Amino acid sequence: MFDLSKIRLFAMDVDGTLTDGKIYMGNDGEMMKAFNVKDGLGIKLLRDMGIIPAIITGRKSEIVKNRCKELGLTELHQGVTDKASKLTEIMEKYNLSRDEVAYIGDDMNDLSAFKTAGVTFAPADCAVQLIPYADIILKKSSGDAPVREAIDMIIGDRYDFSNFLDVK
Repeated sequence: MFDLSKIRLFAMDVDGTLTDGKIYMGNDGEMMKAFNVKDGLGIKLLRDMGIIPAIITGRKSEIVKNRCKELGLTELHQGVTDKASKLTEIMEKYNLSRDEVAYIGDDMNDLSAFKTAGVTFAPADCAVQLIPYADIILKKSSGDAPVREAIDMIIGDRYDFSNFLDVK
């Protein structure tokens, strides 16, 4: 199996992982995306544990930029066609090895990043062609908090949730 306790960077695709993959377009372009709040809290939990959350996406979106700002996520890379090169660049920036890197994606445009990361996750409804390349197929589908499912596996029982308790 995989030693997820070594993970120091968790890189994510957006459409089809953090969202349900639907892109709502109006006359002026992209209008909205739906994000799952459970994924958002999971990203904050990663940061609390010193694990770097990163987004690597092929599309450019102000909506994604705003969501990242809201979550305090600073490693945002949009309009990326070569996800492996971008992931390698981030790994070098933080001096990380493959074993310290996880990636979640849902389709064939994530394959190069899959081959670069040490462990890979895919939502339950990922493209069939991606399945042979994913280390872990999650139970949750796109937009239904598969990112949080992967994060929960990464942080396991190492996170101290007592700060969420309303102790009097």
